Amino acid sequence: MPSARQALGRWLRRSAAFFDGGFTTAASPYEGGAQGRRTIGWNAPSTTANTAVLSNLTTLRNRSRRAARNDGYAKGALDAIVRNVIGTGIKPMSQADDEAFRRLVTVLFLNWTDESDADGVLDFYGQQSLAVREWMEGGEAFVRRRKRFPSDGLSVPLQLQIIEPELLQHQRNGFAPNGNRIRAGIEYDAIGRRVAYWFDRERPDIDDVMGVEVRRVTADNIVHLYDPLRAGQMRGLPDLTASLVRFYEIDKLDDFTLIHEQIGNLFAGFVHSAISGTEVDHSTLTGQTIQQGKDGKETITLEPGALQQLAPGEEISFTEPPGVGQNYMNFIKHQLRAAFAAARVPYEVVTGDLSGLNDRVMRVILNEFRRGVMAWQHQQVIFQLCRPVWNWWFEAANLSGALPLPPAAFAQNRQRWAAVKWMPQGWPYINPVQDIEASRDAVRDGFSTRKAEVSERGEDSELIDQENASDNDRADKLGLKYDSDGRRPLNAKVVAPVDESSSSSTQPANA
Repeated sequence: MPSARQALGRWLRRSAAFFDGGFTTAASPYEGGAQGRRTIGWNAPSTTANTAVLSNLTTLRNRSRRAARNDGYAKGALDAIVRNVIGTGIKPMSQADDEAFRRLVTVLFLNWTDESDADGVLDFYGQQSLAVREWMEGGEAFVRRRKRFPSDGLSVPLQLQIIEPELLQHQRNGFAPNGNRIRAGIEYDAIGRRVAYWFDRERPDIDDVMGVEVRRVTADNIVHLYDPLRAGQMRGLPDLTASLVRFYEIDKLDDFTLIHEQIGNLFAGFVHSAISGTEVDHSTLTGQTIQQGKDGKETITLEPGALQQLAPGEEISFTEPPGVGQNYMNFIKHQLRAAFAAARVPYEVVTGDLSGLNDRVMRVILNEFRRGVMAWQHQQVIFQLCRPVWNWWFEAANLSGALPLPPAAFAQNRQRWAAVKWMPQGWPYINPVQDIEASRDAVRDGFSTRKAEVSERGEDSELIDQENASDNDRADKLGLKYDSDGRRPLNAKVVAPVDESSSSSTQPANA
């Protein structure tokens, strides 16, 4: 028979196993789903995609905008994303069959880019950058088509307006007068298609005393730029969402450390006197008239290089403030890496800190970052923004007569005339010599084409060919020879022309 002590011990072990999650862990195939001591307080509510986004969207957006205004690291992350996603612009290259028509489209669109902004502040590529910044900082951006009259004097009667996401209130829910359902400010028809957006005409300001006017804008006039992270997600989240708390804490820690160092570098000392009850008018340390602070205590200033003898019974001691720990830099760097990883941008790209990295490691980091940037470029910016803007522009150019194309011909075979390829800005070389050699070898071995390699650089191969031909013609007319002439064999030397008349006159008669 087991003793009472043994029975009690067995009962305690079973109880400990139960409360430690042993019983539940055995029933759960995944440790993350187990309930036990290690997971106490791990609250993971079950919410839909839109409940999770909309419940705190205002707070997340406001905190993200504050971080972009005041936190250098957060602003640097957003700047790096905008620079890499847009750069100098994601530009269209017409794929129409007719070469002359392609050239006309290219020139006309380039002229229109300077007129595209309804506010008259940016060109089209600047609007791309602003839209992406709004998307990253505020979670989403809206672009509205503004049709213009021929009398407005534009090359193509079309302009674009960037709208902040706050103007589409996500708390606006209900039913439209036509019976369609409105969810998060977006109107859906019976089969779930977006048919309209309900925008505030302007954001309420501090001096507004009247209600805000609400306007319904049909969906065919709106671009909604955002990154849905779950199926069915209607509105976007700021890119800094997962890193906001960490950026906030890092910013406070950096400020505290800076203040700590400032205080620590204030050289201060204290004079201890064994003499009491004696009133004196002059300092025994400096011999000067006593200067008193607001608290009535004597204040003494020291000059550089001075060493003053103290009076009998006095001694002096200096403060010894603690300095920043030796591990502070490693600690803060680790925290920043975690914050930037959550913001989907490498630490090295934002800070420029390449210590301890070689070119191969840096290439891996940049290639991974660029792969993510390319996904943003093609899946969001090109598909959600550039594609509808091109359709708007082409339609307006065709109907206004800016493009010499009969509307019937365009309607019958739209793809033939409106086909387009969008080219982001090319990536700079990591190792120019190796990168150029690799591109050349890929073309020579048939693994790529000149057109593909030029597109990777963000350029138009046809335009480059035209410029090369123009350069060659001008050089031939002027009798110029350059090592860069692509028509000459590689490493061939330039041979100066020989003046036969002068050479023959110097030859011997019997030669």
